[in-house]
Amino acid sequence: MGSKCSSNSYFANQSRPFILSLIFFLSLALILLALLSSRKPTTSNIFPTTRMLEGNHHHEGNIVTSDKQPEWFKIIAKELNASNSHSHRRKKIKLGLVNLEGDALRLRGLHGLVGDHDQAEMVTVQFDRLVGPNRPKWEDFYPEWIDENHRWRPPKCPRIPLPSGSAYDDLDVVVAEVPCGTRRDVFALQVNLVVANLAVRSGWVVPDVHRTVYVVFVGSCGPMLEIFRCDDLVRKRKGSFWLYKPHMRRLKQKVVMPFGSCQIAPPYAQEGKEPWRESVTLPPRVNKTTTDQNQHRGPRYAYATVLHSSESYVCGAIALAQSIRRTRSTKDLILLADRSIGPVARQGLRSAGWRVLTIDRIRSPFAKKGSYNEWNYSKLRLWQLAEYDKLVFIDADLLVLNNLDSLFFYPQLSAAGNDKVLFNSGVMVIEPSNCLFEVLTRESFRIESYNGGDQGFLNEVFTWWHRLPKRINYLKIFRSKGDGSGREVGEDIDAIHYLGLKPWMCYRDYDCNWDMEDHHIFASDSAHRRWWEVYDAMPENLQAYCGLTKKMEQRIEKWRGIAMKADLPDGHWKIQAMDPRRQRFAL
Repeated sequence: MGSKCSSNSYFANQSRPFILSLIFFLSLALILLALLSSRKPTTSNIFPTTRMLEGNHHHEGNIVTSDKQPEWFKIIAKELNASNSHSHRRKKIKLGLVNLEGDALRLRGLHGLVGDHDQAEMVTVQFDRLVGPNRPKWEDFYPEWIDENHRWRPPKCPRIPLPSGSAYDDLDVVVAEVPCGTRRDVFALQVNLVVANLAVRSGWVVPDVHRTVYVVFVGSCGPMLEIFRCDDLVRKRKGSFWLYKPHMRRLKQKVVMPFGSCQIAPPYAQEGKEPWRESVTLPPRVNKTTTDQNQHRGPRYAYATVLHSSESYVCGAIALAQSIRRTRSTKDLILLADRSIGPVARQGLRSAGWRVLTIDRIRSPFAKKGSYNEWNYSKLRLWQLAEYDKLVFIDADLLVLNNLDSLFFYPQLSAAGNDKVLFNSGVMVIEPSNCLFEVLTRESFRIESYNGGDQGFLNEVFTWWHRLPKRINYLKIFRSKGDGSGREVGEDIDAIHYLGLKPWMCYRDYDCNWDMEDHHIFASDSAHRRWWEVYDAMPENLQAYCGLTKKMEQRIEKWRGIAMKADLPDGHWKIQAMDPRRQRFAL
């Protein structure tokens, strides 16, 4: 018994160290195994195995995205892979880099896209940059006067260098950093135009087919809204990037325009039916009453004007509508009116041809209270007419003499020059957009208008615009002095802008701007007669809306008396007023 017990005790004593060692090594192995299994795979292979897809890498069809990649690249890769889902071809995304070199690549997160197994092919776009003290000034592109009719020399703009070479013809994405500067920075304009041209070059493969090209602006400063539409914005991260999928036909229309306003915009209506032109076809607009997704439509165009705050321009708007119809235009006529325009006036406006829509007026944030332009920002409501592709806005104190339908072939924003780099907002080609309306209303509190009104504000927003001939918006303003000779309005004028006192606010016998010395620059009996020709052609029920009020006639007589006492040399105050509207006050 003792011997047996002694034997068992011996083996027990001998096996205890072995068992403890075995337990120790097994525990250590389990710990090491746990540590190894918790590690994430590290590889730069763009086409990983299923095991490699675990962790921070995400397989998106042909392209692998990782958490280190820019967010915009992931979005593009996902969309491109979805469009190429039928193909198993492994394809890199080709990026054209504009104004992005060296440290900027790392700063903007682009360095993560290159390597031994890079996910993108990058091409640095070369072009002569308009930088330095000898670069053109903004004013060089927008001179106050140009020889519109080429009587002496054709107008020329300073050259804006653009990239050349076939290396940029098949880009999938154009990535750019816009320099932060003033709204009239020449180099910033160049970068925007370089990007637009590259996108069109890569996107317009054959005359009637285009491929998708994305545009990305990185950094803290975004693109020019005159060129890149907010409607095409796919994603935005404030202070980081703006990702666009441009509507190629619209962008093509932009890049064929002159780079500056020192040239007259080309008359598209006379250049044939180029396949890229918006007028040829537009994406289908789905009618709310139909489910036909393939229903195609032609573009919707309209002339538009705005009335707010008083009924003093109702007569002008009626005459404007009648003048447009006299040119045989069949485009829609849209009039935005606030609640100051009463039911009687609205009936007259509808009878003249306007479709009247009621709006809430918008106050100009920087206008003085009670000033004439206090509510002029109501014009921004035009951009809410998104059912139309383009509008030709015309102020109610204009008269159309010749057909203006060709203006619908021009892009936003097209207008006639006013003063140096500024355009006159009395006639504008615009493209309605609800998102742009939101941008404009938001910016209206930040950007101060130089004159407190809409024209000053719009000129600060649309700094890059296309010059229409002056005959499109002929400003009735004259620098010469005398009795009125040399102030004839020729037959080549398409629309007259009646600055100063309006024709319906004067006797029909002569332009009453002659009765006020400081208004002589606006006086023209020739232009005055042209307006009354349209009045005479109106139906009598419309003429009634252009009558004189007692207050209007008192003002006319007051200034006729002042002119007589001053014995003004033009002698218009001597003309006996035979206007039949006298003492027949308006509705």
